Amino acid sequence: MKIMPNRMDRGFYQYQEEFEEKALKVLRSGWYVLGEEVSAFEEEFAAYTGAKFCVGLASGLDALWLAFRALNIGLGDEVIVQANTYIASVMGITINGALPVFVEPDEYYQIDAAKIEEKITDRTKAVLVVHLYGQAADMKPVVDLCRKYDLKLIEDCAQSHGACYDGKMTGTFGDIGCFSFYPSKNLGAFGDGGAIVTDNEQIAADIKVLRNYGSEKRYYNKIVGTNSRLDELQAGLLRVRLSHMDEITKEKQAIAARYLRELHNPKIELPKKREQAGHVYHQFVIRCKERDELQAYLNEKEIGTIIHYPIPPHLAEAYRYLGFLKGAFPITEQLAEEVLSIPMYNGMTEEEQDFVIRALNEF
Repeated sequence: MKIMPNRMDRGFYQYQEEFEEKALKVLRSGWYVLGEEVSAFEEEFAAYTGAKFCVGLASGLDALWLAFRALNIGLGDEVIVQANTYIASVMGITINGALPVFVEPDEYYQIDAAKIEEKITDRTKAVLVVHLYGQAADMKPVVDLCRKYDLKLIEDCAQSHGACYDGKMTGTFGDIGCFSFYPSKNLGAFGDGGAIVTDNEQIAADIKVLRNYGSEKRYYNKIVGTNSRLDELQAGLLRVRLSHMDEITKEKQAIAARYLRELHNPKIELPKKREQAGHVYHQFVIRCKERDELQAYLNEKEIGTIIHYPIPPHLAEAYRYLGFLKGAFPITEQLAEEVLSIPMYNGMTEEEQDFVIRALNEF
């Protein structure tokens, strides 16, 4: 039996008729950029998250860098962010000329809120929280710190569609929530896509201008913007998937519950869940001190896995100029050597789950 780490086709076949009907409707409409589907998706996704406004964009990275741009965070400013994130989180900061200030994660792989305050300087302008792997970060102390020091709060929700903390959805705690709709996400498009959510009407208006060449009215450009528009086809398909988000989420949570209940191997550490934090299991991430051997063993059994992420941003060649050496963030670096994402996708059969569980328990 061959099992991939992710199967995006299964998610398509679950709602094939609806996806195909929507795609044909958009194709036949003759309107493919910034039309009714985008407007409708923005309204529906804002309502889903509990935010007042949503602006559709071309990617999750665009959501991040445009968020910082809209907040006027740039050259000479510092932004606190966890060290064990995907490099796009950091790129959102540095594209604007700002400096990332790294913080180690807690036992739940989220930013360690207790380590933020010591990193604050007179140049700190914001905190970027990344809700990694699908679990909400510990938001109350982060929100309290941002209020205390008058800092902007941006949330990277690329992996946490639908995850809540104390009943409030990720993306709605700070000034701007940034989302990716890359196909592998729980709310995935059929290509690239992204969005921001906010309760600030001016921020939403500014990002709408920024995404469209800096223009409110065609050919009348107020500022130098960019081309970052969620297209009509992706918006329409996202509306279909959004209508099924509760069942999509519950299916992944059920698979995760099986893993947590039935995986029993002293060599493997299972992910922990914070009591008041929701987890939508974009990834199911285990740890193993013999990770490379475990991955090779699973490969032999044709069970696909992914390492999220093998090189922390502070050690990436792209950020060599920051001057960090190995050992700068030991917790993050240890995670990079031990974490492994095992198969987790909608449409995963019980037989496939059985096979993965048995293989891990026998390692």
